[in-house]
Amino acid sequence: MTKNTKIYVAGHRGMVGSAVWRALDGKGYTNLIGKTSGELDLRNQKAVAEFFEREKPEVVIDAAARVGGILANNNYPYQFLMENMQIQNNLIDSSLKADAQKFIFLGSSCIYPKMAPQPLKEEYLLTGSLEPTNEWYAVAKITGVKACESIRKQFGKDYISLMPTNLYGPYDNFDLNTSHVLPAMIRKFHQSKRSFLSMLSGVEAGEKDLPVTLWGSGTPMREFLFVEDLADAVVFALENKFQDNLYNIGTGVDLTIKELAELIQKTVGHTGEIIWDSSKPDGTHRKLMDVSKMESAGWKAKVGLEEGIKRTYEWFLENQETFKQVKI
Repeated sequence: MTKNTKIYVAGHRGMVGSAVWRALDGKGYTNLIGKTSGELDLRNQKAVAEFFEREKPEVVIDAAARVGGILANNNYPYQFLMENMQIQNNLIDSSLKADAQKFIFLGSSCIYPKMAPQPLKEEYLLTGSLEPTNEWYAVAKITGVKACESIRKQFGKDYISLMPTNLYGPYDNFDLNTSHVLPAMIRKFHQSKRSFLSMLSGVEAGEKDLPVTLWGSGTPMREFLFVEDLADAVVFALENKFQDNLYNIGTGVDLTIKELAELIQKTVGHTGEIIWDSSKPDGTHRKLMDVSKMESAGWKAKVGLEEGIKRTYEWFLENQETFKQVKI
């Protein structure tokens, strides 16, 4: 591996891919390749194969995926299953055929069984049934993990899978119909502030902010990883050779959704009531990653949740007009 190694970052415009790109650029890697979805449709097998034949990247980082929260997974099960398999299968197979020496596949903690013991260890994969609310995405990602493992076993190539916990940070998706819980909360609390509503409509601000309604009971526990920490883990994996094919990436620390909501509310400066809609699903009760394997390899998360939320909200405020996600 040299600073001039040809590295293709699939999905380089997304939250994860852009963070990986910035991390690589910051460490002096100069031969980076990125294509927008308009330039290269990763679902198109022929187009992807031709791209690899032409460019012949030495390293491929797969940060491309169709992603979303519970609502999106429930509403679009076929797209979440099929499009993710198309994207990753095309990238993995073309990488093998183009003789790429390293492939880093990024998945999700949802690949583990719903009732697996906590914290989640890599060895729990395929030991039980999945959480129904996101099984379509999970099944797709499991096939990607196994494809990389089979190439590693059969061809001896350095293809590895990194499974991050719940991610958040700059360039996140703040659309309330398709976003994950943390960015959705940031937007909801922000839009319920009287100062925001006053600025938007010209109505005089009242004494209290509007209440915010959140899904579920608030009791499930979740772990969150700042996206720049994941990017740092990807660079670490790029620069080192791992013994195994599958590694969890997280903080090893979780909190309840209620505690998360209160932390975001405090960060945003919202003073209204929080209402929990228990008619909506909670999802898996707890998803905490066992990150001891990655820590033993030499990498550990650095950004705490409070600092990460603050940095994410600052980015949201600076960019909301650009990405046009704040609409009433």
